[in-house]
Amino acid sequence: MPTKKWSQHVTETSDALDVKPHLFESDDPREIARSLKRSAEHSQRKKGTPFQSAMSMLTFYINRAGDNLPKARVKVLEQAKDELRAAFGRDPRPSR
Repeated sequence: MPTKKWSQHVTETSDALDVKPHLFESDDPREIARSLKRSAEHSQRKKGTPFQSAMSMLTFYINRAGDNLPKARVKVLEQAKDELRAAFGRDPRPSR
């Protein structure tokens, strides 16, 4: 019997948000952010604020994929973080 990866276990058993299937495959950062915001605001399965939960889910996905994530996909997901900050009325991240 194959062993599950820790990230799969976390995804299946944590208080993670319920997001629509294939959300992180979207090419529209604004749609990713809107969907995460909607899920975070309506979910009973969260520990922190809706913003923290949504950002945590997005960051978890990026980190879990690691080096297997193409640079173009990372760019879209990083833009989704900026859109998420804007959707929650947060300051944009500082320029690097």
